[in-house]
Amino acid sequence: MILTVTLNAAIDKRYVVENFEEGEVNRVLECEYVPGGKGLNVSKPLAIAGADVVATGFVGGYAGDYICSRLSDYGVKDGFYKVKAESRSCINIWDTKKKKQTEFLEPGFVIDENDWNGFEEKFKTLAKDSDIITISGSVPKGLDSNSYRRLIAIGKKLGKKVILDTSGKLLIEAVEEIPFMIKPNIDEIAMLTGRKISVDEEGFFEEVIAAAKQIRDKGVEIVVVSLGADGSLMVCADGVYRGIVPKIDAVNTVGCGDSMIAGFALSFSQGLTFTEALKKASAISAASAMTEETGRFNLSDMEKLINQITIEKIG
Repeated sequence: MILTVTLNAAIDKRYVVENFEEGEVNRVLECEYVPGGKGLNVSKPLAIAGADVVATGFVGGYAGDYICSRLSDYGVKDGFYKVKAESRSCINIWDTKKKKQTEFLEPGFVIDENDWNGFEEKFKTLAKDSDIITISGSVPKGLDSNSYRRLIAIGKKLGKKVILDTSGKLLIEAVEEIPFMIKPNIDEIAMLTGRKISVDEEGFFEEVIAAAKQIRDKGVEIVVVSLGADGSLMVCADGVYRGIVPKIDAVNTVGCGDSMIAGFALSFSQGLTFTEALKKASAISAASAMTEETGRFNLSDMEKLINQITIEKIG
């Protein structure tokens, strides 16, 4: 079983409008509601790929019931801790004429000490039956920057592989607990190592690799760095590898990083090698960019792409 953690789950609402005007009444051409949050954008592709996946975190109210109900449609099992307050919504407005995206992200509820203690106990129970644990995204108000560090410590004590994908203080604190894998972007790996990394400078790849090795030297077994259209770099026990993805017709790149986390979690649960995992994760990530709905991909797209992805050993 793979356990995904989404402490700040939401209902993602996508509104399609034509010529959005501030201060005016805007007619919505299309709307779509889906369970959202980075961890749930890991859960959905895992379920599509056939994994046994349980999603946990906090949900509350009618919105929380909706999130859990919709997740069951994907085949994701409900392991959420329920609170009394209402789960948040995040609104994405896409203007077809201006080709611009506007987002409104609700702050969500506040978690108190009793709720956190209750969740930790639920997490321990779920983690015992898990092979892989993924922890993604932000945390609700009321929780401090060591929240993920505590969850990683629980997972490691139970002998589980923990994959972390977050940012800011949460990332800085959690890395100190030495998760199995992290997936920072360029800005995040620069922040973690204190290095200056500019995409315009000569020697860019060497700087990224040096930064990733610096983190691996502290004990993190796998460091994967997102490079956008240039693919990704992976530093692991077997060496340094670059995953090169073919050019695709991307229609929605939101959540591709989360789909990549899903690919790695699935691969490790299946006992694949590091390079096999990078190839599968890259294929699922690229396939997810070819569908409009965030967190969804077509297995046929993934199967075609996986044979076109090149894994290059560096150095």
